[in-house]
Amino acid sequence: MTKIWLVVERDMRMFLQYKFLLIMRAVWFFTQISLFGLVASQMIDTSKVSNYFQYYAAGVGIMMLYSTAMFIGYDIYEEADHGVVEYLLSLPISRRELVIGRSIGGGIRSFVYVGPMLVFILYIIGLANPINFLIAFASLFLFAFGVSGMSITFAVGIKSRDKYDIFLGVFDALIVRLSTAMYPRATMLSANTLYGNIATFNPVTFASDLFRWGSGIEGYLTSPLLALLGLFMFFSAFTLLGVAIYEKRLEGGAWE
Repeated sequence: MTKIWLVVERDMRMFLQYKFLLIMRAVWFFTQISLFGLVASQMIDTSKVSNYFQYYAAGVGIMMLYSTAMFIGYDIYEEADHGVVEYLLSLPISRRELVIGRSIGGGIRSFVYVGPMLVFILYIIGLANPINFLIAFASLFLFAFGVSGMSITFAVGIKSRDKYDIFLGVFDALIVRLSTAMYPRATMLSANTLYGNIATFNPVTFASDLFRWGSGIEGYLTSPLLALLGLFMFFSAFTLLGVAIYEKRLEGGAWE
C-alpha cells in the first residue's frame, strides 16, 4: 500500500507543473458558468427543467472533473518521450500497483483541482440535503478514479500521442454530449431516442445525476442507487482493464 501512495504522490507533483493549463481550465469554467450558463438558461424550455442555470452549473462541474482526470493519459506520453517509462519499470513496484496508484492519483489530483469549483457551484445553487450530498460527493471519487483508469487504458493501448489526441477529441465530444451533463435526458429522448438511450448508461450521466441529487437540483432521472452501482461498475471495469493492458502493452513495442 505504501508503494501505491508513493505513485499517487508523484502524480500529484507532476500535475502541479501544468500551471498555464490549470489557469486556462479555470478560466473556461468561470466563462461557462457566467456567460453560457446565464444565456442558455433564458433559452431553455422550463417544462423539462425548472432552473436550467443550476442544472447546467452542476454539469459543468462534472465535465471539469472528467476532463481533469483524463489528463493523466498525457502524463504517460510525456514519460515515454523522456524515457521515464523505462525508469518506472525498473522500480521495485509491480505493474498492478503502478496502474492502481496512477488511477488513484489521477482521481485525487482532479478532486484537489476541481474541489474549489464544486464549492463555488454549491454556493450559487445552494444545498438542500447535506447527507445526500456527502453520499454523492463520495461517489464522485469512483467516477474520477474510473476516468483516470480509462485514460491510462487508452494511452497505453494506443501508444501514439497523435492518435490519442484525435481519438480523445472524438471520444470526449461523444461521451460528454451524449450524457445529461449539459442536456436533460427528457429533452434528448424527445429529440432522438437513440441519444437518450445512450445517455442512460453513460458514466458521465451517472455522475451528473448523482451530483444533482445530492445538491437537490431538479431534472435528474437516474435513481441514485442505480447511478452509484453504475459508477462502481465503471470504476471496477477500467481499473481491472487498465491493469491487464498496462501489464501487456507497457513493454511491448516502441511509443510513437
